[in-house]
Amino acid sequence: MAVVLMGASGVGKSTIGEMLANTLNCIFIDADDFHPHSNKEKMKNGVPLSDEDRTPWLEVLRDLLNASLVSGNTVILGCSALQKKYRDILRFADPNFKGDSCEKCVVKFVLLDVGVEVLMDRVAKRAAEGKHFMPAELLQSQMELLEVDVSEGILKVDASRSPQDIVDEIKALTFSH
Repeated sequence: MAVVLMGASGVGKSTIGEMLANTLNCIFIDADDFHPHSNKEKMKNGVPLSDEDRTPWLEVLRDLLNASLVSGNTVILGCSALQKKYRDILRFADPNFKGDSCEKCVVKFVLLDVGVEVLMDRVAKRAAEGKHFMPAELLQSQMELLEVDVSEGILKVDASRSPQDIVDEIKALTFSH
């Protein structure tokens, strides 16, 4: 199985992803580690990424997910995946995905949901500490891009709680069936 922790910058994808992977004794992939330098520079300079910037990056992530799934491994991916078309690229990692049909799909999406004020505080703090290339100014563009269609079956988790509570809920929602 692959669990994609999604949401805007600052929702906790890396923190929760690492904890969840440690708990499940599986691989964690941080999508930010796979952005080309040009993407990171754009974001650092306050320029939102275009689809042309995102697509090759998402295709690399799709191939990493596919390699893990084909090998029979569980993998956790922390990736913004803000729009359905981006998630669909990742869904093609799943051998069971047939375009629009995904009854037996093993790529699951979990939206880490948190209020804009909390996000702004988290991202501003990270930027001030020099821990991330994403400036708080780009959060608005990410929030505008976020689309969640109920028909996609995306699980939604309140990410304002403690990291352990979030990890426990994700485990219960995704690994208990």
